[in-house]
Amino acid sequence: METDQPNKFFSRLTTSIFVIVLPLLFVDIMWGNIAHFQQRSNYSPAKTISTTTAATKSVGDSDSLDFVLSRLVQGEDLKSFRATGFGCDTQEHSKHCITNRAAHIDTTTMTVTIPSEDPFMNEMTLHPYARQEDKTLIEKVTPVRIVRGKTMAPPPPCDYSHNIPAVVFSTSGFVGNTFHEMDETIIPLFITTFLFNTRVVLIMEDYKPSFAKKYRKILSGLSSREILNPAANRSVHCFPAAVVGLKFHGFLSVNSSDIPRGLTTSTFRQFLRRAYDLKYSHISQIKNTPTVMLVSRTTSRRIINQDEVVAMMEDLGFRVIVVKRAKVVANLNVFSSMINACSVFVGVHGAGLTNEVFLPDGAVLVQVDLIGLEWAAEAYFGRPTPGMGLRYLRYKIEPEESSLLRIFGSRSHKAFTDPGGAFPVDAGTEVYLNGQNININVDRFRQTMAMAMSFIRD
Repeated sequence: METDQPNKFFSRLTTSIFVIVLPLLFVDIMWGNIAHFQQRSNYSPAKTISTTTAATKSVGDSDSLDFVLSRLVQGEDLKSFRATGFGCDTQEHSKHCITNRAAHIDTTTMTVTIPSEDPFMNEMTLHPYARQEDKTLIEKVTPVRIVRGKTMAPPPPCDYSHNIPAVVFSTSGFVGNTFHEMDETIIPLFITTFLFNTRVVLIMEDYKPSFAKKYRKILSGLSSREILNPAANRSVHCFPAAVVGLKFHGFLSVNSSDIPRGLTTSTFRQFLRRAYDLKYSHISQIKNTPTVMLVSRTTSRRIINQDEVVAMMEDLGFRVIVVKRAKVVANLNVFSSMINACSVFVGVHGAGLTNEVFLPDGAVLVQVDLIGLEWAAEAYFGRPTPGMGLRYLRYKIEPEESSLLRIFGSRSHKAFTDPGGAFPVDAGTEVYLNGQNININVDRFRQTMAMAMSFIRD
């Protein structure tokens, strides 16, 4: 009997402890779930905003964060980063700076204050947009002031604290033009942030609601947090690290040999398919009648005899979808799926061809190349296609197919023989981009479309 008393006592004690601890465990689990849910909720003043969990341990710890940041600079800039915790990559088209030191970002003045052991105060201004060579345009981008050094005044106190880094960029520039949006913001943003595995806060300067809405799925795929709009959140946010500016590789391209190295245009297109839940990764998966999408322009660079062109493509055995409404093209949630189900994409040189990024591998881009626009047609849309896993066909129009022949009278006019030197830049833009329509030679274009059909049937 005496030996049973301790066992009964400990049994009752264990039960009591279990009854007391169980609710606490339940509360702890529920609090963890609530905290996780609130990662995308509105910020709270003077509150530490934490997103570190055992399941998402990647950029949260300093070793991993330093590794990812170090991949965004190279050479002497990498040495500077490792020595001082700060470095900048400066190229013709883009410039970005990184730090793994505590960064206090005042969104009222767009000032980034970085405490440093440097005995001298250093200050610089950066316009975080990927057209650094265009000095007129870049001045329209809200500048970011970066201040660091030991002798400066104490950094401003934090209204909000985060345990993941910030990426500061601008959506100024040619917002509203699909090519420039994708080329100068979306792809550079992918290059700069993809390795952070969504564990970044995006600070979008020159915030445009239309841009944020149009690319919501892409932005959500790159950051697990709500976008911070400086104009609507004027306060001091503190981060363990920061990137100011975006890395540009090339027109509609991701270059695996450029920093952060290893990313490709194919990687970007796979990301897009996940973001928009696209059905086809290769044209071999499409079992329906071969489908052509024709982007129809209704103002400049219009195909005057479009009905004849469509009839010819149908005669070759294509199912033809003509897209002419800007609202359809702008709604990427719908349009990305439409073009992803096509084997051939046809259009006159223009921003609409940017949507080739949503085509499945093996598809064919057919660009109608106009007088005076040869360089842009090749550089912007032709050259990137191999990296996308696409085939490219160029239909170069003759002067007789251009409405400009009626204006200049003869194909021997300098407007046709020397487009690059015929006019000043602004005048050339008006002539070739805004003043030219075409009447396609259907018999000649038929050969191009027959080749496209042969490509997709290989």
